[in-house]
Amino acid sequence: MNLSLRLRKFPLWSSVWFVIGILYFFMPLYATLDFSLRMERDKISLKAYQVAFSDGRFLDTFLTSNILAVATIIASVILIVPTAYWIRLRVPEARRIVEFITLMPFVIPAIILVFGLIRVYSTPFKIPFTDIVFLEALTTFEIGTDVLMVAGYMVLALPYMYRSVDTGMRTVDVRTLTEAAQSLGASWVTIMWRVILPNLRSALLSGALLTFAIVVGEVVLASFLGVDAFGPYLFLLGQHRAYEPAALSFIAFLLTWGAMGIIQLVTGEQGQAAGAH
Repeated sequence: MNLSLRLRKFPLWSSVWFVIGILYFFMPLYATLDFSLRMERDKISLKAYQVAFSDGRFLDTFLTSNILAVATIIASVILIVPTAYWIRLRVPEARRIVEFITLMPFVIPAIILVFGLIRVYSTPFKIPFTDIVFLEALTTFEIGTDVLMVAGYMVLALPYMYRSVDTGMRTVDVRTLTEAAQSLGASWVTIMWRVILPNLRSALLSGALLTFAIVVGEVVLASFLGVDAFGPYLFLLGQHRAYEPAALSFIAFLLTWGAMGIIQLVTGEQGQAAGAH
């Protein structure tokens, strides 16, 4: 009886499509792994991974992308969390407008974004109707270019980070928590730091890992702004070599799956803690 009930819960066609989906996803991954292990003729080895990791540019570009990813995550949290919190608490009627704005990166290609950044910030800012230069071009400084990169990455990651935070806000009674904190004399900074952010850990982690994946694999912004990041490095490596890019691509898959595992682990622990209470 129990076996028949279990079979009813998993219809045949659902199982078939599930298997097809798994094969569709894992077959390219297996092909990439198999190709990366055949750098030596008629022999399976890790030489492609050894060659890729021994390249000094790999470590430099990967560290650069990681630093930019961390800066993008921090800046996105500072911008998006207070915005989503204030919209949900004070101006819920503006929610649809903000959601529409956060969808714009899906409509505007990254190539248009980077050319807009170059066009605006590659020339000095002059006070209108005078010859006084108020600010030098941001692209003339290395730190200025990095700031433009972080700003561009924030735009590209905006749909994912905002929806992660907004989804987290839906699971929290923001108004009740705010009123309770205010009744205890907490300031707005204290409410945001000690009340709201701890309740958004899973949402922030999800958005942060998606942002990290976007920044590490992004090519267009880094290429046109002249930043030696991991995305352009992997792209140029693929123009001249075959096995090393496949090895690095497989490592990127593993990092993505590891990030998803971290999300599931943290989310599961929080769910169990909530159930225990």
